[in-house]
Amino acid sequence: MASEAVKEFNDDNFDSEVLQSDGPVLVDFWAPWCGPCRQIAPMIDELASENPGVKIGKVNIDDNPGAAQKFGINSIPTLLLFKNGEIADTFVGVRPKAALQDALTAVS
Repeated sequence: MASEAVKEFNDDNFDSEVLQSDGPVLVDFWAPWCGPCRQIAPMIDELASENPGVKIGKVNIDDNPGAAQKFGINSIPTLLLFKNGEIADTFVGVRPKAALQDALTAVS
């Protein structure tokens, strides 16, 4: 479903791929049963293709509850934008692509 530009993050690689990343990272916390998550999936693919300097990936919260619990994810979709291992921005629910792009541009 996700393009090759979108990474798959999980409980095992979250620290190395996200928290220790040299560049900004956008993480989409989602689940297969979540309608709004499926709705924004094409937009996440587009953002990943259009922003090669930003690592963009997804965490399936059903398969990887540790990362979701660590960051207090209570509703999905939730997107966390990390810079230098810290949360730089948070988006809960379906948000316009332009708002996400503005946040990515601001941290790049």
